[in-house]
Amino acid sequence: MDLIYWKDTERSGMVLTGLVVGLLSLFQLSIITVVSTVSLAVMCFTISVRIYYQLLYILNWGDGEHPFKSYLDLDISLSGEQADLYMQKLIVMTLSAVDTLKRLFFVGNVFESLKFLFLMYLVTYLGDLCNGLTLLIISVIALFSLPLLYRRRQVRVDDFIAKIQAHIDNVKDILQRLTQGGGPPPDPTPGGAKPKTQ
Repeated sequence: MDLIYWKDTERSGMVLTGLVVGLLSLFQLSIITVVSTVSLAVMCFTISVRIYYQLLYILNWGDGEHPFKSYLDLDISLSGEQADLYMQKLIVMTLSAVDTLKRLFFVGNVFESLKFLFLMYLVTYLGDLCNGLTLLIISVIALFSLPLLYRRRQVRVDDFIAKIQAHIDNVKDILQRLTQGGGPPPDPTPGGAKPKTQ
């Protein structure tokens, strides 16, 4: 979250630049070439720094501490309970996604399936315009820019989203009534009582 909200500008800039350059390089090179080249570059850097610190220690100009000790000491292990919890979450999410797709493809709800059909139709046009790698690059740039934009202009963005949501709810209400045979909207007054006119 600190990276996304640019709390450390230098680190966020380095991560964003590395991700975008790495993804852009996939347009010209295979993923195997990109991964192996990046790994070679990282290994050359880390080995050079490690040898440099070792030389400083031999010459009594350094304390001999490992330059990457903080990364080596970083605990990334999972306890049995944590592993079980993450596995259960993964299984629940997978089954939920499969269940949702099953209801959409086999028309459990006509309205929901029509929405999915329309979405897939729009995605075909998106596929003609750009490929998945382009969308991934756009997603990375959006991930690093939209949260900061939202934080700075939260009130205006919330108002804009509320207006769009009102329009979407209105269209959904109209389509819902059409799929249920039409008719006027339900009377909002309790019990259907008409308000007195003066």
